[in-house]
Amino acid sequence: MPRVTVHRKAHFNAAHRLYRKDWSNEKNFEVFNKCSNEYFHGHNYELIVSLTGEINPDTGYVYDLGHLKQIIKEEVEEPFDHKNLNIEVEEFKNLNPTAENISVVIYDKLRKIIPDTLDMEITLYETPRNFVTYSGN
Repeated sequence: MPRVTVHRKAHFNAAHRLYRKDWSNEKNFEVFNKCSNEYFHGHNYELIVSLTGEINPDTGYVYDLGHLKQIIKEEVEEPFDHKNLNIEVEEFKNLNPTAENISVVIYDKLRKIIPDTLDMEITLYETPRNFVTYSGN
């Protein structure tokens, strides 16, 4: 049976600050530059969730993209959109909300719902030129 990858794109806006609480402002600026601004900064994040698996002979789907849309809305868009990640999102209270860490958090949230028979990859664009991918490895 052929294995096919389907993709669902989503979007959310969020603010964050990259810093370590145990470092001085000078050290944070040295490492994270203007991303350590104590007044935060924001991004228009673009998310792509990719699922790879065999085509179901009954439906012709790898996975129902309407269902994936709803899962992403509930697990990512609603909790993250127009939020300050450092302050309002529990997962980042003690985790630096870098694009890398955000992608892992999103993956872990979705992996609990998406069947294990499907391979999953998260691609998160922080800017049009800066993005990360994570597939659970």
